[in-house]
Amino acid sequence: MPTSDLKMLAEALLSVALRAARVQLAHFAAGVRAITKPDNSPVTVADHESESIILEGLARIAPGVAVVSEEAVAAGHIPKTGRTYFLVDPLDGTRSFLRRRPEFTINIALIDDKIPVFGLLYAPAMPDFFVTTGPGEAWAARLPPQSEVQDLATCRLERLRTRLPHPDALAALVSATHGDATTSRFLDRLRVRERRALPSSLKFGLIARGEADLYPRAGPTSEWDTAAGHAVLAAAGGTVTTFEGAPLLYGKPGFVNPGFIAWARTPLP
Repeated sequence: MPTSDLKMLAEALLSVALRAARVQLAHFAAGVRAITKPDNSPVTVADHESESIILEGLARIAPGVAVVSEEAVAAGHIPKTGRTYFLVDPLDGTRSFLRRRPEFTINIALIDDKIPVFGLLYAPAMPDFFVTTGPGEAWAARLPPQSEVQDLATCRLERLRTRLPHPDALAALVSATHGDATTSRFLDRLRVRERRALPSSLKFGLIARGEADLYPRAGPTSEWDTAAGHAVLAAAGGTVTTFEGAPLLYGKPGFVNPGFIAWARTPLP
């Protein structure tokens, strides 16, 4: 896909992400009740309302491109994807949202031939905004949802670049709710000095911003959980692999990821 198209996509989705963020923060302030989905994960009206905003925006911006979105899939709406399609998680970190933790995120990614070529990752309560505009072009901004910015040029974007890991002073981000022995053993083998637990896909953005060196996740995740953050991290200089060292690709059966490791640069030995 031409880089110019990705830049236009980033520009067009800015207002969509801000609208979804404002809806989420209104519910975040007022409080919401959750219902339990068949997979035992929670969902709220904030998930559904922000998903509707994003789906409407994508239908207008990129008509004809399939969209695989978490709550729509949960309701049985699974489109045929083809080579190019969007992956959307309208509110990643619903458990954190319900606990009034601010790390929940909006995730919009474009997949092309199994690779995330575009990502928008937004934690509106932080308020941290990450976006890609092309290969090797990842940006971040402090972007309150009440902002009246009209385009990316007025967002005061800062270029993202991952840090170079130091083998004797590694810092890892880990899941706040899905700790496991496999992850612990893996971090022990690398002699990781610092471990910080966080919910949601925000972990990808923080590694892209140079705040940590890796994020391992041994258990299964859905592709919409990782794609936007994966795109941002890759554009900032990082990589995402399976535990066996293969690139993490998309379009897998059921849109389910195996265990993976997000690296600030190339995989460490």
